[in-house]
Amino acid sequence: MATMATQTPNLPQPRLGVPSRNPLPLSASQESQVRDIYYARVRKLCADEIKAFADCALGRTFSVSFACKAENHAMNACMVQHATQEQQDKAREDWFALRMERQKQRERKAKMAAAQEEFMRDWWGLPEEVRLSRQKEMEKRGETIPPARRDAGSK
Repeated sequence: MATMATQTPNLPQPRLGVPSRNPLPLSASQESQVRDIYYARVRKLCADEIKAFADCALGRTFSVSFACKAENHAMNACMVQHATQEQQDKAREDWFALRMERQKQRERKAKMAAAQEEFMRDWWGLPEEVRLSRQKEMEKRGETIPPARRDAGSK
């Protein structure tokens, strides 16, 4: 007799963007980023209702609550309908899916900052005759040097 496991074909399991169903808690700033993704997702789903309410409320102050009651109820109903745990889970998956891209951006920024710091150290830390010779080489190549640097080197 064949067992139940051999009778059912192996179906591919959907891969989640999060490491596990119950990932470690995120820091407060990370949770804030997830909430921003979540709110943007819900606002996008209810964009028409939000725009209708905003158009109705434009130029009104006190009368908004009763003049735009229908638009307000439609907007709130849409938000309640789409502001679900499922949308929060999707936002969290999006956040985890983009974490490698954010890491690469941080690395690029750090590399650029290190290169700029090294340039500043080389430029300002060299003896004056070497700095002036490099300045002349740069001018020959057509590169311009800001006046503050040129004045500082000629004094």
